[in-house]
Amino acid sequence: MARVSNSKKRMLHTNSSSNSQNKKEDAATAAGSADGRPVRVYADGIFDLFHFGHARALEQAKLLFPNTYLLVGCCNDDLTRRYKGKTVMNQEERYESLRHCKWVDEVIPDAPWVLTPEFIEKHQIDYVAHDALPYADTSGAANDVYEFVKKIGKFKETKRTDGVSTSDLIMRIVKDYNQYVMRNLARGYSRKDMGVSYVKEKQLQVNMKINKLRETVKAQQEKVISHARSQLKSCLPAIYRPVPSTWQNRCFFRPDDY
Repeated sequence: MARVSNSKKRMLHTNSSSNSQNKKEDAATAAGSADGRPVRVYADGIFDLFHFGHARALEQAKLLFPNTYLLVGCCNDDLTRRYKGKTVMNQEERYESLRHCKWVDEVIPDAPWVLTPEFIEKHQIDYVAHDALPYADTSGAANDVYEFVKKIGKFKETKRTDGVSTSDLIMRIVKDYNQYVMRNLARGYSRKDMGVSYVKEKQLQVNMKINKLRETVKAQQEKVISHARSQLKSCLPAIYRPVPSTWQNRCFFRPDDY
């Protein structure tokens, strides 16, 4: 019979205790959900230009348990500019966007960049939901902001939605900048509203007129071509009349030979 050293016994006992503790916590969470107490799940972010990728992440967080109360923290403008950069929407607009998401039960404004035990305790948070990618904290040492909750077993992973992000949306606008400026000029916005110089405005206005002229010419060409085709089709039966069957027998070549 194989012997097990005391150190291995202690290790097995520790692992067993840890596993049993996790099972107790999960059971307690499930029990709390069963007796009417919702599981309090926290998700946070910047949520600039709120899009369906954000909504899907919050949906995953909301559906982690049968009875979930989803708290969503959103960082204010000062904190976001300091650690991430300028946003398109201000903090009030971002808070309001979250309040109109059906998966969100409560919005926590001025959310911290790094979660602390005090914050977890204050809001009675059972789990924190986010994607598994590491996000740098405020130390500058590239430490993960969710390291603390991961260590205490309160982290639940959600999946990102490929193909959509706030950065992607901004990139689309930047890529087609001139078209969007022309679009807004046509809708009545002034160059001052968009921070466009006088020279740039005149250049874009000329481009707008050229584009309209091209569209007009193209539409006229298509109209002429369409009319010519219809006239040609009406003339074809008169030009290419079928050969009488009596003529076909007198021909050296049958029509099928052509």
